[in-house]
Amino acid sequence: MSREQEGPLRTYRVWDPVQRVFHWLNVGCLLALVAIGTTLLWGKELGVSADGKVLLKTVHVWVGYVFAANVAVRLGWAFAGGPFSRWRAFLPGPGFLASLRGYLAGAAGRTAAAYLGHNPLGRLMVSGLLLLLTVQAVGGLVLAGTDIYYPPLGGWIAAWVAAPGIDPATLVPGDKTFVDPAAWEAMRAFRAPFIETHEIVFYLLLVAGLLHIAGVVVAEFREGGALVSAMLTGRKVLDRRPVDLE
Repeated sequence: MSREQEGPLRTYRVWDPVQRVFHWLNVGCLLALVAIGTTLLWGKELGVSADGKVLLKTVHVWVGYVFAANVAVRLGWAFAGGPFSRWRAFLPGPGFLASLRGYLAGAAGRTAAAYLGHNPLGRLMVSGLLLLLTVQAVGGLVLAGTDIYYPPLGGWIAAWVAAPGIDPATLVPGDKTFVDPAAWEAMRAFRAPFIETHEIVFYLLLVAGLLHIAGVVVAEFREGGALVSAMLTGRKVLDRRPVDLE
């Protein structure tokens, strides 16, 4: 870890490029997925046609692929990245509860300790967000197959629901003309828990995202650190020694 300037304020390198790209690409994907997902949820009320619904699902899936790949890279980077990228930098571990109590006590007295990486509350938030993002990505990949026969499960789903003698590759999303009714109902039963979980996690991510933004704003004003710009430049600016400086 390098200290780049002398004086009351000191600048430290913290977030590496992979973390920063993941963060902002994740923000962009989530905004797009939320907008499309909300339109799909309220499609009937908004007057979305059947063809329009298929188109929205197709765009949703393609954005979802980028989202899922981004999450996969971040999970892998937790094994190979810098000190503030790795699992131990955000997963609660030995001594976490003591550090959390100390941080909360300091925050209540407006004397919270400074952290280069995530503070204890931030570690909880990042852990929770990564869990939700992973669940949402996995569920989305399953639904891509059940809704529009897209990879990785689309070929298997199409073969499952195709009527006898029908080439599964000829099935058209939204058209049940060549679908076996019994197989279709069985597939919908298989799909049900995934779509329910996908919707629940959708709302949980909205709440978690708002809490994350609120936490960053509060920490920025009460503790400093240039948190927002740090996710652009990779550098934090602190006026006191961080407790996790190695």
